[in-house]
Amino acid sequence: MADFDLVLRGGLIADGSGGEPVRGDVAIVGNRIAAVGSFQGEGAREIDVAGRVVTPGFVDIHTHYDGQAIWSDRLNPSSQHGVTTVVVGNCGVGFAPCRPGDHDLLINVMEGVEDIPGVVMAEGLDWHWESFPQYLDALDAKPRDIDIAAYLPHSPLRVFAMGDRGAAREAANDDDLARMRSIAKEAIEAGALGFATSRTFIHRTAAGQLIPSFDASQTELEAVAMGLADAGDGIIQAVLDVPTRSWDDEIGMLREVMRRTGRPATFTLAAPNQGPRLWEPVLAMLDDARAEGQKLSAQVFPRPIGMIAGLELSTNPFCLCPSFQPIAGLPLAEKVAAMRNPALRAKLVSEAPADGHPLTQMGRAWDWMFLLTEEADYEPSLDKSISAIAKARGVTPEEVAYDLLLEDDGHAMLLIALGNFFEGRLDAVQEMLDHPNVVVGLGDGGAHYGVICDASFPTFTLQHWVRDRSGSRMPLGQAVKMLAHDPAHVVGLLDRGLIAPGYKADINVIDLDRVRLCKPEVRYDLPAGGRRLDQRAEGFDLTIVSGAIIAERDTPTDARPGKLVRGTQAAPVLEAAE
Repeated sequence: MADFDLVLRGGLIADGSGGEPVRGDVAIVGNRIAAVGSFQGEGAREIDVAGRVVTPGFVDIHTHYDGQAIWSDRLNPSSQHGVTTVVVGNCGVGFAPCRPGDHDLLINVMEGVEDIPGVVMAEGLDWHWESFPQYLDALDAKPRDIDIAAYLPHSPLRVFAMGDRGAAREAANDDDLARMRSIAKEAIEAGALGFATSRTFIHRTAAGQLIPSFDASQTELEAVAMGLADAGDGIIQAVLDVPTRSWDDEIGMLREVMRRTGRPATFTLAAPNQGPRLWEPVLAMLDDARAEGQKLSAQVFPRPIGMIAGLELSTNPFCLCPSFQPIAGLPLAEKVAAMRNPALRAKLVSEAPADGHPLTQMGRAWDWMFLLTEEADYEPSLDKSISAIAKARGVTPEEVAYDLLLEDDGHAMLLIALGNFFEGRLDAVQEMLDHPNVVVGLGDGGAHYGVICDASFPTFTLQHWVRDRSGSRMPLGQAVKMLAHDPAHVVGLLDRGLIAPGYKADINVIDLDRVRLCKPEVRYDLPAGGRRLDQRAEGFDLTIVSGAIIAERDTPTDARPGKLVRGTQAAPVLEAAE
């Protein structure tokens, strides 16, 4: 009779602790790791993984699979990139709590903030819930490939507690605050990981209005966070109102909420592309918080933050031009044929765009726009920018962008790096990621379907930061810790992120030499035939969730071991004994 269910033999184990990887074996019994290193016993199944890297499953604590987890049993693209646990409800948007009369409102919010077509949500959501605990039950009832955990989102909470006044962003009165506090306590007790909010002006509804949580008072944030304190658990996740307000003001406010409620917090941080080194004082504020004993962390994306533009995507540099509107809804082939007309070209390259969504209006950042090639280069040289090409050719950036969009029969894509690309390098990102209170995140899987595919960042990290980058790189041990252990621990999932006895058997087996991030591609596989960007990975020999293999040689299996994670999880007793 076998001693173990599965044994991985002879791999290079990067265990998530950040230390130097070591060769050894990993044994699994049920959904837990049973032994690591050198041990006696055999497995019912043994797999030779010599020459491969063995890592914990990766954890992405900033996703938006709130809807996809209802209509699909696969949380891809995240699960294609070694992610075995995701957290939803980020940015304070989601679908619960919600009364039947507010379905359209929450769809409108999610469509505007996260670029998920309303028709996709209208068809894909079954709305078998009203309260947040009922939404968790709906998640719990469905099989899926990887684990999922959820924050209580602020905008639905506000509308549920205040009705139309909440949607209109009126100030909450004492009764409203008491109701939100009570609902937050109930959510944590039912299994929420915490409470998420957004204060940024960029987050707007599909109709262009500011979302319900925008500019909520500190008093309101404290009231909700006190609901967490009442339940004795949960973290605050925030997208702060920068640059409208200063980092000093916003982080100062967040830290005061933490002081008064005793709850930890995490927020989104990015570097600008040029100008003052604004991230440096923020890192100093993290140091101050740590010195005070506050558990405050920043989440940083490990490559440029921005958009992908294209003729079959949600945005392109000409989509707000008046002359583009008559062809905007045409099938791609017809759109391309129309744009090959010299008369239309002359109009569009000289026409000023109209007003639109703030993100769409950023779609002409010529200095930071690049053709996205098959190599999927996310740290391109600035001499490859649209501006640089235009200058070298003696033409306008509009002309260069126009012609590039028509390449590959209109399937060409332009990468617009709006942040995290300071002076055309990722050095500032590395500086942030090296800080002890910064974690990697912001994959945004399940959102921005027609404008990004950032859920692919774990593969990018391994390929670019560990193996291929010209200049400073990351040791493999550090990168794996950054992708697995650290984000899991920030949100209180202490049972995963390490390869050690007693930990959850979420594991990747990776051929580091073969790792490759493919160029994004458009698929039409959402409900109602909705469109999304997908991005494949190569080099993942195995991805294991709770001891079950969900992908083998970059190909998903039929296994669906993923579960809802209810609330924070304690570290295994074995670790506590150490």
